[in-house]
Amino acid sequence: MSSEITLSAGVRQNLLSLQNTADMMATTQSRLATGKKVNSALDNPTNFFTSQSLNNRASDLSSLLDSMSNGMKTLEAADNGLTSMTNTLESMQSTLRQARQDKSFEKTSFTVDVGTSPAGTETLSLSDGAIGSTAVDIALTESTGTFTGSGFSALDFDSNADDSYAGTLDFDVSLDGATAQSVAITASDADTLSLTLDGGSAVTFDVADVEAVTADELADAVNALFDAESVAITASTDGGELVLTADTASSSDVASVAVSNVAETLAGASDSGLAGGAESLTNVTAKTVDTLVSEINASSSLDDKVRASNDNGSLRIENQSTNDLTVTGVTSGTIDGGTGTDTIGGNEVRSDLATQFNDLRDQLDKLSDDSSFNGINLLQGDLLTITFNETSTSTLDIQSEDGETINSAYLGLSTIDADALDSDTDIDTLISTVKSALGTIRSQASTFGSNLSMVENREDFTKNMINTLETGADDLVLADTNEEAANMLALQTRQQLSSTALSLASQADQAVLRLF
Repeated sequence: MSSEITLSAGVRQNLLSLQNTADMMATTQSRLATGKKVNSALDNPTNFFTSQSLNNRASDLSSLLDSMSNGMKTLEAADNGLTSMTNTLESMQSTLRQARQDKSFEKTSFTVDVGTSPAGTETLSLSDGAIGSTAVDIALTESTGTFTGSGFSALDFDSNADDSYAGTLDFDVSLDGATAQSVAITASDADTLSLTLDGGSAVTFDVADVEAVTADELADAVNALFDAESVAITASTDGGELVLTADTASSSDVASVAVSNVAETLAGASDSGLAGGAESLTNVTAKTVDTLVSEINASSSLDDKVRASNDNGSLRIENQSTNDLTVTGVTSGTIDGGTGTDTIGGNEVRSDLATQFNDLRDQLDKLSDDSSFNGINLLQGDLLTITFNETSTSTLDIQSEDGETINSAYLGLSTIDADALDSDTDIDTLISTVKSALGTIRSQASTFGSNLSMVENREDFTKNMINTLETGADDLVLADTNEEAANMLALQTRQQLSSTALSLASQADQAVLRLF
């Protein structure tokens, strides 16, 4: 007996339609349940694996976002440090400008009195740490006297048998206690004198007769020698006598003229006129306050650390440094050239500002040390590498210029002593150095800012790329729920119609039963 069931063509056709509808309903229900139209490689191998590849890349890029975020935070930490260092440098600049404007220098006025008959050795000594260990001495007196020969009427160089002239007139001169220089005068011929200074080049001078040289001729000859050798002494005559005078008009440093070792060794001379022995200036007078002011202010050894002025006839000394100024040669407020001392205090305001400057400088190094994030400090020269793609072929290396540590040493700022603020010129130099340091910091901040902008742009780009990849992947495998819902409704209608058609086909087969 056969086990097969024989269905009519109409029933079988409707049955197949109903089965197909059921299969499609199952597929549609699966899409509605999962939201995907491709759930495995069996559904659509191409779309499935393409979508999986896109999602994998999106996942790789997503993992790089954390690295980018850390990189941006590292850059922000460095920028925070640079911003604070900028503020600190501006404070240092303000401190220096305050020192530049401060003029609260200590000053003291002294009466000048070296007596009516000073010895000529009275000095005023000024010294402090800024000037140096050697005191600067200012002479309080000057010599204005002259040396005068006695009884000079004529100089006679006797002639020899060989038409030469015997004899030499020697005398020494010195300025301000310097080593004496010897003046030698001989007769070159019947009407020419030859003069030398310390055996140097000879200077000749014409006279009427070397056997009867007048006082005026001798004075003119000596002046010719002194002019040629730049000796600040002038020769003249007074009542037939030779006079030598310090040329204070052309050399303010000339304090005295000493003439010594006067000797005449002229053969046959019967009336020499010049006495032997040593003579020196004895007319010593005190310098005026205005002269002392000029000499103190013009002294290069004081290096602008001291300024003098005339205070109603008194000598006012102003200490323009942060060190105490020791004034030697003062007794009870009077400058007398003795051994007494007085002290003019240093500028305490500038000294305190120097300390403030050093404190601010130390903060630069501390800010540089503390500007790290996650173990990386760009201000210490660390290298930060940020990767932008999944194959590591797109990266950005971020580091300070030449990998240098950005601190006070790199910026050219060192600890200063108080006397570094003594001179306005030195303060201007420091201000210029701080200004240059500000430029360096701002340049580095600009570089890091540009790097941060690049990382932020890449982060936005990566986020957009992830969105594009995921959207593209979803487009390949996700189902359109609206479409699938409509399909489900249509399939349900079809199923009902198929069921009705199957029933009708079955009823046609049952018509034969009515014959029985």
